[in-house]
Amino acid sequence: MRRQTLWKAICAATLALGTTATNADFIDDSQVQLKFKNFYLDRQIAETPDRNWGSWSQGITLDAKSGYQDIGAGIQVGADLLVQHAFKLKGRDKNPDFVLPHDGKESKDNFGKVGATLKAKVSQTELKVGELLPVSPVLVFDPSRQLLTTFSGAWLESKDIKDTKLTLAYIDGINNRYDNQFRDLTKFAPPAYDNGATADGMYIAGVDHQFNKELGASYWYADVKDIYQQHYAGMNYKTTLGEKAKLDSHIRYFDNSDSGNKLYGRIDNQALSAGAKVNYGAHTVGLGYQQMFGDSAFPTLGGWVPQPYLVNWGVATFTAIDEKSVGLTYGYDFSELGAKGLNATAVYMMGFDAEVNGKKNQDSDELNLILNYTVPEGQLKGLGFQAMYIDADFDYKSDLKEYRVATTYTYKF
Repeated sequence: MRRQTLWKAICAATLALGTTATNADFIDDSQVQLKFKNFYLDRQIAETPDRNWGSWSQGITLDAKSGYQDIGAGIQVGADLLVQHAFKLKGRDKNPDFVLPHDGKESKDNFGKVGATLKAKVSQTELKVGELLPVSPVLVFDPSRQLLTTFSGAWLESKDIKDTKLTLAYIDGINNRYDNQFRDLTKFAPPAYDNGATADGMYIAGVDHQFNKELGASYWYADVKDIYQQHYAGMNYKTTLGEKAKLDSHIRYFDNSDSGNKLYGRIDNQALSAGAKVNYGAHTVGLGYQQMFGDSAFPTLGGWVPQPYLVNWGVATFTAIDEKSVGLTYGYDFSELGAKGLNATAVYMMGFDAEVNGKKNQDSDELNLILNYTVPEGQLKGLGFQAMYIDADFDYKSDLKEYRVATTYTYKF
């Protein structure tokens, strides 16, 4: 009830700011976009085809971001609004696909969600309260399906120190990509994907520093109260190799342990990953290595929240106890052949030596083939198409294949 009251207050304040602002920058610097996404997903599970899932849906999102109104003393305020809605065009109603809400019998024909954010800024320090779309090593929003997975809370970010970004945050809820309201945080622990024991919020602190144009480093800490705490340290290095080649590399380390009342039991996991990509003209080649240490698998939040800061991440997450994995990437930009806006990527990841359900030396591998095209010019400029094929094989569970097709278009007012 308290959360619903808070959201009503934030939405009311957002509307009030939009109608009473006299500062021209509030309106003139605003950005309003209408986003369309047609999304198809089909997952085929080899050994249990009766558990296949998938759907075809159409999504519409209104994304409105205001400029800032000066209220004196160097303080500026503004408000953002995000309205999302999806319609089912076709679906396998028997099984949930975690794209559309499912009531145990069938997926809903349509659903929507509304989020509002109040923001205040002093110099290069900004506070956001309400709906959040974070991108950080310890928490990221998820745009991978139809509607977004977002979070609620407060996010304070400061860039007042040269070449340094400081972050403090408190998260009190998650609105999963297949849900229409904010709920308490849980741990992803199948078969409880999002409905296990709940945390009393998540506390976050982080610092990112850029030493020079080539070298940067980060440290982040997160505590999902009574579930797990997480330390992250990472370094990234970018440079040019000759006249045409570019190197982008990183090394990342996570240390995960249980927190407070240990609602999901003891957690002991450390994850080390390193990756590098070299771009030369139309070609991009990448290599990544990842290894899990400790007595537990890598913990993530309930609701299928991803962890893309792990170098090897996919349908097969490569995060089991003791698991080691290697990833290879190749990408090609067809612009050099005259097909501007067209690119293709192939990713192969192989995991080995994992311990799953008490069984050791379990292997898995995954192949991703991705084709992207964006109309580069003309009246349909920005219209995007993506086709994705996933083939994942496991020693410890059924193999699967997945097909995704997305068409996107953004209209800017």
